[in-house]
Amino acid sequence: MMSAKDEPNALFATLWYTIAHFCLRPWPWIIVALASLVLYPDLDEPRAGFVLVMRDVLPPGLLGLLFAAFLAAFMSTVSTQLNWGVSYLVNDFWARFVQPDADEQHYVFVSRVLTFAVALLSLVVTLHLDTIAEAWGLMLTASGGLGGVLILRWYWWRVNAWSELAATVTPIVLVTFALTLNTFGIEVPGLQADFPVNLYATVGFTTVVWLAATVLTRPTAPDTLDTFYRTVHPGGPGWASVAERHPDVTPDSGLGRLALDWLVGVVLVYSTLFGTGYLILGWTVWGLAGLGLALAAATFLWRDLQASAVPLFDPVAARDAEAE
Repeated sequence: MMSAKDEPNALFATLWYTIAHFCLRPWPWIIVALASLVLYPDLDEPRAGFVLVMRDVLPPGLLGLLFAAFLAAFMSTVSTQLNWGVSYLVNDFWARFVQPDADEQHYVFVSRVLTFAVALLSLVVTLHLDTIAEAWGLMLTASGGLGGVLILRWYWWRVNAWSELAATVTPIVLVTFALTLNTFGIEVPGLQADFPVNLYATVGFTTVVWLAATVLTRPTAPDTLDTFYRTVHPGGPGWASVAERHPDVTPDSGLGRLALDWLVGVVLVYSTLFGTGYLILGWTVWGLAGLGLALAAATFLWRDLQASAVPLFDPVAARDAEAE
């Protein structure tokens, strides 16, 4: 999105990512899974079929290449998470509150120390996990409740940095608290339930905390809100008080129209997914029908989004105009 030349291109790039990632990429996995059911019908652990197909079907060269690709994908995820996490700690915490006036050499040294610290903490956490599924459950639980504030901030001007901070920190504290209680054999109903049932308690409590933080803290500065509104031009009643100060800005075309575009986008994604699958599995008529529906949905989205696009706010041009 950040590399796109304008907002419509960023939107369509995101839509293409959704189609390529969720509609096209899974089918090679699905085909291998179906083949494994035929080759190994009596597997106690069905997921082992992927590894068995690799071992028995791929020639040595491709098998080694695929194994190297798995290692590369794993290491890219590890390095990304380490760099991502440490960048938050250094730029948003250390450089802002601990040593705001230090030179770059100091920050590089701190980032190296924190990289080892985060990696060590990750190793300690993984010692208490038995499967990848547990790791995914832990990650999703540690971010439970954050989605609400990440969505609502685009529709309600009152959401501020404290809202996001509370929604980010609260589920992490809850997960840490639950793991500590498990160590001492203490049980709390709901919070220590198996994933995903524990999300009910985590999301509910986190939502209450970030809503309270939103109401009890100061709103974002008016100048910041004005700049955001003129840049993003959000629509809906949640931005009405800010929109009154900028009658020259055309907001988004209403939540109803955006909801319709979202629904058509859902139709586009699922019709592409199933249409592709039907063609691969030999159901030609159903496949063509699904892809035809996807094409119709894509055409509607293209025309509607192009028609509703508004010029982006250019702060440099605005300052030059005021100066003149």
